[in-house]
Amino acid sequence: MSTVRLLGAADIRRLAAELDVTPTKKLGQNFVVDANTVRKIVTAARVTGDERVVEIGPGLGSLTLAILETGASVTAVEIDPRLASRLAQTASEQGVEDGKLTVVEHDALTVTELPGDPEVLVANLPYNVSVPVLLHFMETFEGLRRGVVMVQAEVGERLAAAPGSKIYGAPSAKAAWYGQWRLAGTVSRQVFWPVPNVDSVLVGFERAGEALGSEADRLDTFRIIDLAFQQRRKMLRQALSRELGGSAAASEILEAAGVEPTARGEALDVHAFFRIAQAVREAR
Repeated sequence: MSTVRLLGAADIRRLAAELDVTPTKKLGQNFVVDANTVRKIVTAARVTGDERVVEIGPGLGSLTLAILETGASVTAVEIDPRLASRLAQTASEQGVEDGKLTVVEHDALTVTELPGDPEVLVANLPYNVSVPVLLHFMETFEGLRRGVVMVQAEVGERLAAAPGSKIYGAPSAKAAWYGQWRLAGTVSRQVFWPVPNVDSVLVGFERAGEALGSEADRLDTFRIIDLAFQQRRKMLRQALSRELGGSAAASEILEAAGVEPTARGEALDVHAFFRIAQAVREAR
């Protein structure tokens, strides 16, 4: 296996200047300029040399190279055509073997096919779309068994939050549909260019062995989750009353699902929301 050389801060600024790329808030771009940090992410994801990894938003390639350093193959999804077109050249220049990297120029929010059937997700997710992108990938690519993503600290803490926590919300419950989520480390804002005004964390996930329900079940459950957290301070019988035909009808359905009508959404795990969705379907 060839030796892959990682990018330093000077390399990243040189590449950005060559491509006339200025990190933009619109695309949520903050490039990691520290080799130790990208290795930390790959280590947290437990990437091994025989695995197939998908990376979202590779940018100039700093994390991409750290994944490739393990010997794993990488499919990188990049929306910016300048970055997408340069990435393979950068990989070659840094010692990556031919055939190890596939670049897909596409919006990660709408991509529906990935070559190589990746099984691990590793990404520094754009701050502005991190949760929608993550949920889209979990929904669309069932072969993803585990992964680690770097996100804004507030977002990561919410994804990993348990029921009953003040920060538990719709993203927490929806993420739990797919499996177990955990905080896997913190990242200093100083390792980014430009330096963001928020802290970042690593969030790891392990997909559940079996899906909780069908795609129709997921859509119904997510609808209930959205309604419960749109008015999170209200009791569920009130939060769901408009959807379910009034407070009395909502109470009856909640009781059928084994859920206290006076409970609030923040107290329920995804299994309880699933039971409510099933009870709604049966009531109709």
